[in-house]
Amino acid sequence: MAIFDKMPGLFAADMAIDLGTANTLVYVKGRGIILSEPSVVAYHVKDGVKKVLAVGEDAKLMLGRTPGSIEAIRPMREGVIADFDTAEEMIKHFIRKVHKRSTFYKPKVIVCVPHGATPVEKRAIRSSVLAAGARRAGLIAEPIAAAIGAGMPITDPTGNMVVDIGGGTTEVAVLSLGDIVYARSVRVGGDRMDEAIISYLRRQQNLLVGESTAERIKTSIGTARMPDDGRGQSMQIRGRDLLTGVPKETEISQAQVAEALSEPVQQICEAVMTALETTPPDLAADIVDRGVMLTGGGALLGELDLALREQTGLAVSIADESLNCVALGTGKALEYEKQLKHAIDYDS
Repeated sequence: MAIFDKMPGLFAADMAIDLGTANTLVYVKGRGIILSEPSVVAYHVKDGVKKVLAVGEDAKLMLGRTPGSIEAIRPMREGVIADFDTAEEMIKHFIRKVHKRSTFYKPKVIVCVPHGATPVEKRAIRSSVLAAGARRAGLIAEPIAAAIGAGMPITDPTGNMVVDIGGGTTEVAVLSLGDIVYARSVRVGGDRMDEAIISYLRRQQNLLVGESTAERIKTSIGTARMPDDGRGQSMQIRGRDLLTGVPKETEISQAQVAEALSEPVQQICEAVMTALETTPPDLAADIVDRGVMLTGGGALLGELDLALREQTGLAVSIADESLNCVALGTGKALEYEKQLKHAIDYDS
């Protein structure tokens, strides 16, 4: 066995994958998160035959900018696989990128899935991972992974509430004794926020902008609450004027972004309120003491914690590494598999 210990690149590279709608993160056992790339695949289509051109960061740059023969798509929609073949190619690419030298080694892979995923959707994820070269594929519920990654004491007999806001879904869950007591998955996340900004600009300013511009607005000046001065910061954006058809530059303020995002933010607040109403009273009492933990990229939206605090009256905190929480939690499930085996599903 001593020989195997000296060859970690070949034998100790079991993985945990956070297969997200917006980004895919790969955690390698004993090494931590070593890959974080957008969940995008670019194809070149010739005579009906697809050939992968780029995956991840390179492919994301092509979104919305491709000629007719090239297609850049996101194989994940709302946390689950929308395009089976493309997802398989993407997972293959990421596994190969991690296993640079060991093409013959088949790793064990644990993937997180939204709590609301159907058996068919779970089977699609498992099949894609196995077809991409895994020897065994386990699934773990996203809220459990997010709570573990945020360092919450989920194995204690106390109530913990986690709100994981991803690209495609928001998972609201109450956990106790290492398992889910209540969970709800709402199909609202970063993508829905981008769409809300696009449709707001189209309605209010007759300006058509792309997904990447909407995402830049959200990450730069996005806020969940109306600014105190009624305007807040502003930024210059470019798009196409729908009246004249020519490109134009205009300004958008934080107040306008807050107005655009009011609907998705309200849906997240309502999901949290519903969870609190459904939680058993003793666990609800624990949540009053401990507060609510926000994880996921959507948790970084400006003042979202304050908006939730105003709605619920509870203490709301954002996890330290909110973007990586799910991947870190899935990785810990891989490291401490014996203690968390009840949370990992290798069957179905």
